[in-house]
Amino acid sequence: MENRKKLESFMQLAIQAAQETMRRDAGGPFGAVITDPAGQVIAAAGNCVQETHDPTAHAEMNAIRIACAALGTPDLSGCTLYATGYPCPMCLSAILWANIKTVYYGCSPEDAEMHGFRGGFVYRYIRGEEKDPGLLQMMELDREGCLDLFRIYEENNKLQHKIAR
Repeated sequence: MENRKKLESFMQLAIQAAQETMRRDAGGPFGAVITDPAGQVIAAAGNCVQETHDPTAHAEMNAIRIACAALGTPDLSGCTLYATGYPCPMCLSAILWANIKTVYYGCSPEDAEMHGFRGGFVYRYIRGEEKDPGLLQMMELDREGCLDLFRIYEENNKLQHKIAR
């Protein structure tokens, strides 16, 4: 029971972060908190998409940026994320890139979608369940030139972080 109360206290901090950014009309009803392996809060952030005019300024993305800056690394292994909503595909990808292995969330993608948010739609699109040929057009262009960037990066010994599988 003690552990559950501690987990819920972190979610309350995420809710407070969302309330703060909503009070400022900065963004939507989303908040996130990241704790280090010892259970200390290292980041708390709300969604500030409207304030920054940045579609990537979701609460989870903001919290990851703050935590990485605080720790001086893009690797948040051992950290835990608490999010008021199930992470959208973009945030989930960032969570994976950051090596965060434990995520607690409050609301489902369906809950958010009922209030006009598109995370559920994007998940369906990725699964091929949404058919709209005009939605996204992608084509490969100058693959060799782009592959050269990887070769140069590796030659400069910059390849430090690989995704854990």
